[in-house]
Amino acid sequence: MAQKSDKKPGVLRSLDWWTILIYVALLSFGWVSVCGASYTYGDTDLLSLSSRSGMQIVWIGTSLLLGFVLLLLDDRYYSTFAYVLFGVMLVLLFATIFNPHSIKGSRSWLVLGPLRLQPAEFAKFTTALALAKFMDRYDYDIHRTKDLICTLAFIFVPMLFIVGQRETGSALVYLSLFLMLYREGMTGSVLFTGVAMVVYFVIGIRFAEPTILHTSTSVGKFVVFLLIHLFSSAMIGVYCKSWREAFSVFGACLGLTLLSLLFSLFVIPFDLFWVQVGISVLLVLYLLWRAFAAQVKSYLWIAGFAVGSIFFFSSADYALNHVLEKHQRTRINVLLGLEDDLKGAGYNVHQSEIAIGSGGLEGKGFLNGTQTKLKYVPEQETDFIFCTVGEEEGFVGAAGALLLFLALILRLIRLSERQTSTFGRVYGYCVLSVFLFHVFINVGMVLGLTPVIGIPLPFFSYGGSSLWGFTFLLFIFLRIDAGRQVSTI
Repeated sequence: MAQKSDKKPGVLRSLDWWTILIYVALLSFGWVSVCGASYTYGDTDLLSLSSRSGMQIVWIGTSLLLGFVLLLLDDRYYSTFAYVLFGVMLVLLFATIFNPHSIKGSRSWLVLGPLRLQPAEFAKFTTALALAKFMDRYDYDIHRTKDLICTLAFIFVPMLFIVGQRETGSALVYLSLFLMLYREGMTGSVLFTGVAMVVYFVIGIRFAEPTILHTSTSVGKFVVFLLIHLFSSAMIGVYCKSWREAFSVFGACLGLTLLSLLFSLFVIPFDLFWVQVGISVLLVLYLLWRAFAAQVKSYLWIAGFAVGSIFFFSSADYALNHVLEKHQRTRINVLLGLEDDLKGAGYNVHQSEIAIGSGGLEGKGFLNGTQTKLKYVPEQETDFIFCTVGEEEGFVGAAGALLLFLALILRLIRLSERQTSTFGRVYGYCVLSVFLFHVFINVGMVLGLTPVIGIPLPFFSYGGSSLWGFTFLLFIFLRIDAGRQVSTI
């Protein structure tokens, strides 16, 4: 009986109140920003339920109540019902694909009378719970092919359903969970491969038109193939422990490329693309020969990386022009500086940059922003809420908001690392990954540094679904962390 009576006080004592304080501070700062973004000259009642600022108070109040309820539940429930919650959410995500209600081209909303809910926001915490439950098995090994495939299925299945709802931005958030996998032992080559693909795409598309010197060779293609040779050679040094061989292989690739360039410049002009393809084929054949001759699997994986790089780069242009939607293609071109389109796809970002720049050091003051009050920035209460912070609070306010997010991220890292179970640590890093992705991409797109993919800024953007979803993510983890000590009382 003594243990029973001590359990509830134990939970309260074990809660990380610093994280809760940061949460409340972000909610408060977010509400002030929603007021600024939704305010219209002449409004006299910011608390009216007919206004977005008034409704945001309702969402904040229900979120606080929801967080309190989540803390009251036994932390073991989250592990016990992880698969059940994940299964129910998958059914909702799949059903939402056939939702007849389309909002701004997206079918991701379930309309229940006056209430609109977005299942994709809640699927984040159920996916995190399911991953944590699966990876908590005593015989789990991320390096075992079967376990890795099942782990990836937990990530990609909800992603596919959300893409089916035409909500690509929300789907991309799930890629952030690879940061958790990296923490749990996934080889760094996977993360490196992802970064390499992004580099190939950006350089290949951005510099597709300019030609190198006086040849007909595209600068983008030329540089990308050199990078493929460089990365493949470097992987020989890292994974095969043979830096002498790595330098020799890259030196041979670079030498053949430069000789071909000189021949094209001074003898017979031709496109170096085909020479570089030939060099790449020779590189792959060499790696395959080394894999079988030396009986070292790493050479085989490096050959696969080289082939995959060539295939990805060759298909990138086709994907951009024939797979992506027109508005997505335009956004990428605007981001890469290939188009301006200040009246179309680039309008949001351009107006957002004007709003933030006009705020200066200290901002124009609460409710005094001109760009936001005159509604120049579309979606300024939701996806582009950070521009209101920059305009009204200036650099000081924007930096303050980012410091609050930094404090939250650092706190989540500390809490995750002190977990005594794999379940708690994996779930904690899932929460950390989701928050980090949302903040980085949302602030980046407002500043014109990342593509506009339409994801909310945690605790700032207007809306109940995102606020509830982030509250679920955070407070479930706080309860799991509190249970770490309560169970020993």
